[in-house]
Amino acid sequence: MSVMAAITLWLAVSGQLVLYIHPRYVVFTVIMSIIAVIAAIAAVSSPRHHDDEGLPLPPRRSRAVGIAAAGLAGAFALGMVVIPPATLSTATAQQREINATASDDAETLAAASVADAATVATFTVREWSTVLRQTSDLAFFDGKPATDLLGFVTADAEDPDSIFYISRFAVTCCAVDAQPLGVPVYLPGWAELYPPDTWVQVSGPFESNPSRSSTKPVVLIPDRVEAVDQPREPYLF
Repeated sequence: MSVMAAITLWLAVSGQLVLYIHPRYVVFTVIMSIIAVIAAIAAVSSPRHHDDEGLPLPPRRSRAVGIAAAGLAGAFALGMVVIPPATLSTATAQQREINATASDDAETLAAASVADAATVATFTVREWSTVLRQTSDLAFFDGKPATDLLGFVTADAEDPDSIFYISRFAVTCCAVDAQPLGVPVYLPGWAELYPPDTWVQVSGPFESNPSRSSTKPVVLIPDRVEAVDQPREPYLF
């Protein structure tokens, strides 16, 4: 318990706890971890019984459990050092199916239809995936290009040679419930320049899909694609 609590506090201090849980739960988790560390210190500091004082030692089973727990804690701590915290990747996105949980929120579509250029420029993968799920009317996208859309590269299952998704994970509670959202981008030969899991910023208009292998009616045709560093908070909350 103390090892897990200490690692949680380390993740919070280093700003990496948001790779595992929603930011709204960070303060609560930190407080509970501090309590856990204090409780563990108090337990370790409590008097122990020794044979030389004429008092019985814990039974063998308790000792075995204690040793096993210590070994498990050590392995957990070692694992956190050897395998540092990392974001969910393309492999997870493909396992969970991109846009399977994209919203059908009519309010988002209605707001996007009357949004000015400055508002449209702030749309993330979440907003565009919602819009694309509800309409394929090219007139709707006229004058509404994507601007500096940020995400990681994931291959399209239907036409992996010409189309990739610019993807983000949307997190409600923690990484376990993270769901991938994505916007299809038409760029033949993309993998040679931007391998899967590369973080990119993409700008360009939405147009009719040129691919003959893909059933997606509308895709982003990029004017600019730029490889970037992974953001400090890679998930959408």
